[in-house]
Amino acid sequence: MVRSDAHTEGLCPPGFQTFDLELTDPRWAEFAASRPDALPYHHPSWLRVLREACGYRNATVGCADTAGRLCGILPLVEKNSILTGLRLSSLPHTPAAGPLASDDSSLRALLWAAKERVDAGRARWVELKVSEPGFGPLMDGFSRHDGIPTYVLDLPEKPEDLRFGNSRHHAAIARAVRKAGRLGVTVRPASSLADVRRWYRLYVGTMRAHAIPPRPLQFFERMWDVLAPPGRLRLLLAERQSGGQVQLLAGSLFLMYGQTVIFAFNGRDRSQLQFRPNDAIHWTAIMDASASGFRRYDFGEGTGDNAGLLAFKEKWGTRPVDMYRYHYPQQPRMDRGILASGPLQRTQEYAWRLLPPAMTTRMGRWAYHLL
Repeated sequence: MVRSDAHTEGLCPPGFQTFDLELTDPRWAEFAASRPDALPYHHPSWLRVLREACGYRNATVGCADTAGRLCGILPLVEKNSILTGLRLSSLPHTPAAGPLASDDSSLRALLWAAKERVDAGRARWVELKVSEPGFGPLMDGFSRHDGIPTYVLDLPEKPEDLRFGNSRHHAAIARAVRKAGRLGVTVRPASSLADVRRWYRLYVGTMRAHAIPPRPLQFFERMWDVLAPPGRLRLLLAERQSGGQVQLLAGSLFLMYGQTVIFAFNGRDRSQLQFRPNDAIHWTAIMDASASGFRRYDFGEGTGDNAGLLAFKEKWGTRPVDMYRYHYPQQPRMDRGILASGPLQRTQEYAWRLLPPAMTTRMGRWAYHLL
């Protein structure tokens, strides 16, 4: 690991001050609300979830002008990993966060403060996850690596103007939603923690099928308690009457803030996909988002390694948005090596799917806490 001394050639830009920003500082939420590029992860309530569910210590940097007006925030937490040691992250369990700033000078002050936190503190490095292709000379001393792109649907001002991809895709989606309705599928928002816990069983099964460690139930319980009351979280459930019982077919959890709705987590019963529950859920979520004034609907990350998932995202008329990771001090690109797609990875995934669900849940809790 090589440190860059480029930042020591200058100080925090004149006219600005940087400081520890507390979750309870009212300026934080007010500033985020004023920024059209703010994501749900930039709101202090998201860091409250990370603190209460995962135990991370808030290390967020604020930037203010000489009058004390907040002009920038860099959400940060301390994360201690058995692999990398103590580091600063913006943010763990989060696809993108990074700095929000009114101008380049404010952004420069935030990045300067992040470097100082590393050079003068216990953290070994800082990681920023952003959707910007770069900040030019402002990122001097940071290394940049490509992340996994996310797929975004731009929403029109009027819901009736919504069109999903080309005419063929739009017609196919509309047919799938009508089919779901004819087969008795209904979509409703979750209304209690009991709904969350019921959905969680589907989520664990879905993660097991993809050979991905599931996040612990406590993470979703804290999300529900903190984010649902102010309307920044929504869990949509697709259900169907079967044999006199209400059967849960699928459920998707969305985060909402500013101009953006993010499709964050999904759980589904793979044996019930012929009822097209996911199409019904996204149709409902997109229509509601557009009618509520949101302008971006983020379907989440996708790569060519999962052609089916990528095709599902693209059929809705999404556009790819490149994601990047910046590190200070500069970090070499991580080589996937034996983890790359191939026979060994397929063997590992097969073995993972043979584990009992309870064991994969325990391993997920360990992995997200310590790695």
